[in-house]
Amino acid sequence: MVDTVERPPSSQPNGAGQATGPAHRVRHRKLRRVRARQERLYRRRRMKAIIAVILTGLLIWLAISLGGALTNPVYGSSMSARFAEWARQNGGGSIINKVENFWYSHHAPKVGGAVPRGAIKTPVSPPTTAADGPPHLPAPVAMVPFASPALAGEGQWSPAGRLVDGIPALYTTELRPDAVHTSYVVGVAWMDTRLLHATLYSGSQIPGGGPFTHTAPIQATAANSLVSAFNAGFLSGQSNGGYYTDGKTLLPLRTGAASAVIYNDGTMTVADWGRDATLTPNVVAVRQNLNLIVDGSQPVPGLNAADTTQWGNTLGGAIYVYRSGLGVTPSGALVYVGGPGLNITDLADLLVRAGAVRAMELDINTDWVNYSFYNPASPYGAATAANGTELLPQMTGGPGRYFASYWARDFFTMSSAYPTGPTPTTTTTKPRNTAPSHS
Repeated sequence: MVDTVERPPSSQPNGAGQATGPAHRVRHRKLRRVRARQERLYRRRRMKAIIAVILTGLLIWLAISLGGALTNPVYGSSMSARFAEWARQNGGGSIINKVENFWYSHHAPKVGGAVPRGAIKTPVSPPTTAADGPPHLPAPVAMVPFASPALAGEGQWSPAGRLVDGIPALYTTELRPDAVHTSYVVGVAWMDTRLLHATLYSGSQIPGGGPFTHTAPIQATAANSLVSAFNAGFLSGQSNGGYYTDGKTLLPLRTGAASAVIYNDGTMTVADWGRDATLTPNVVAVRQNLNLIVDGSQPVPGLNAADTTQWGNTLGGAIYVYRSGLGVTPSGALVYVGGPGLNITDLADLLVRAGAVRAMELDINTDWVNYSFYNPASPYGAATAANGTELLPQMTGGPGRYFASYWARDFFTMSSAYPTGPTPTTTTTKPRNTAPSHS
């Protein structure tokens, strides 16, 4: 008989020959705790590594994206404007608006005060309508200033830019925007659409895509007849409107939208789309931006001076900012208004005073409002940044921005309808589109 010895529970083997007693269980629990600590440590290290990779990627992206924006004039003329534009495009609009709201709340437009010396030009002589030459519109009538008493030259037109066959095709003037903010000055340009042809230049940022027949920089052949160039409207996602050029609808045209419409004979008008103009075969370009702010020679009902959303997101939600607008007069002339310290009702009132029967807001905020005109030494010489002048000297961007290959926003140009001088044939038989929508 084999003698058997009963083992204590702590040393009895399990079915696999392993100890299962209390000492083993203690060791097993310790081992599990060690393994758990090791796993937690591993997970923490792995998480740190993942976060480090993500942060490195974000920093690289930030350096490339923000660094590129801060050195890109397309984002604005100043570093602050470039940063704000970049932030808005990358989801930081609410933060930027709060910062700008704080700044503008402590920098409200000045009430009263005098205009800077030389801000308003005094014309040498009043505009006169030439008795001969190519077909042209009657010279504009002086604007009635809002502030009283009127300053010398305020609202009085002066010829500007290249002459077209010896006749002024562009007149400009300056005046105070209202009777309260009397230290501010805005500029107004009047354009003869019989002597000038309009062109819409499209950009890689606005409307995006391409290639386009007309895009920055303005080429030498076009520069030989260029008289003026000026900003268009909002970014595509903010314009609440469409875009048509080169026979293509890049953004759907919206019925009822305020529309700058260019026809194949070079004439241009401002229209309520679907009512005053439609996409007929003679339309070559349509740039829409919000709704009309002037209709029937009056500001449209319901304009709210305190509204900073319906008429564009102003810097910091400010009411009085740089704004621009374009209108058409009963004769078909175009009028442009641009300058600082404007709310939406001021802009509409100025366009009405300039003679507009219909008008639309164009772009807003300091870096985007720009009207430049050119006066080369010879009648058919090339327009350049060197012979260009801004409507107001404080406008940013300079007259050279339209000749820069980097400029990625759309803009309008007005060029001589007679780039090499009219001949008797072209003077008498030059085709003109007389559709009612041009008026």
